[in-house]
Amino acid sequence: MNSSKDLNKVLLPICELLIAFNTHLDTIARGFGNQVLHKMARLLILVSLALSFSFNVFADTSNRPFPTLRNAQDSDLQAELESRIKDLDLDTAVRRGELAVSLVDITDPHHPRLAQVNGDHMMYAASLPKIAILLAAFERVHEGRLRFDVENRELMTNMIRFSSNTAATELIHRVGRNYINKLLASPKYRLYDKRYNGGLWVGKEYAKGAAYKRDPLHNLSHGATSFQVARFYYLLQTGQLVSPKLSHEMKKMLGDPGIRHKFVKGLMETSPDAQVYRKSGTWRQWHADSAIVEHAGRTYIAVALAQNPKGGEWLKNLIAELDTIILERPTRAASLSAKRVNG
Repeated sequence: MNSSKDLNKVLLPICELLIAFNTHLDTIARGFGNQVLHKMARLLILVSLALSFSFNVFADTSNRPFPTLRNAQDSDLQAELESRIKDLDLDTAVRRGELAVSLVDITDPHHPRLAQVNGDHMMYAASLPKIAILLAAFERVHEGRLRFDVENRELMTNMIRFSSNTAATELIHRVGRNYINKLLASPKYRLYDKRYNGGLWVGKEYAKGAAYKRDPLHNLSHGATSFQVARFYYLLQTGQLVSPKLSHEMKKMLGDPGIRHKFVKGLMETSPDAQVYRKSGTWRQWHADSAIVEHAGRTYIAVALAQNPKGGEWLKNLIAELDTIILERPTRAASLSAKRVNG
């Protein structure tokens, strides 16, 4: 069977037969005055009805598309984010364009809740855009043009977990320089979108030498907006990057970070039980971090880009506040699964 829809075509008729059989059994039991058999039949009817309801719900959620993330703004979450930023004395940095933050509660991925400041402000992001190289590599794997062998898995993992510049540059060569940004700007993903001031961009090897293609809006070699990075993680979490299976493989590589600063350091100090899937970036006064965080039954995406010598400390303190915001909010039951759409 290829989908939950196929599974339900088989299971629902079985449930209907069980209900019919147990109803008939109940009638016989009452006719003969057998109370034990009567109670057993009633219990089996209830179980069959519950199973039938569950399968119908599963069929409904499995065919329900994920929403467009840009339409998921939540006014309460926005107010809380702005309040915490002010408490950290970072509101001036936001006004100056030195800090961009996107926060998305995806505990229920069918009902994401978005809050952000300077979400479409594109900034130099150092090594964070290596996630775009990872996406391109997995697309090449899916196309059959790159082997998913031990060597390439090691390159991808080292690029993400340990931010290896050597591995990143080698993968740029293997997937093709021009392929990466074409993929990012493609209708399939639109992770770089001129309508919204750009997004993820990789226009230079992670090595000495000139950029081979700077982004057309801001002349950046390695750039990002916090919103498009948040979209990347949302598509990843919901299995919409390449395929559900390969999205899962990418997420595993983002786990167990080998560099423990910024978001990771902040969460280790305040929430050591949180599970973090992340990619960061640092160069001179530019600091970036991004993550899917799973903590205490909640799942959220956090992205922050900063241009300030103290940016690393900003991000360490910021993630603790973002974590608190999410944990203090009421939850919705998470949906089971859904069809792929572009968000």
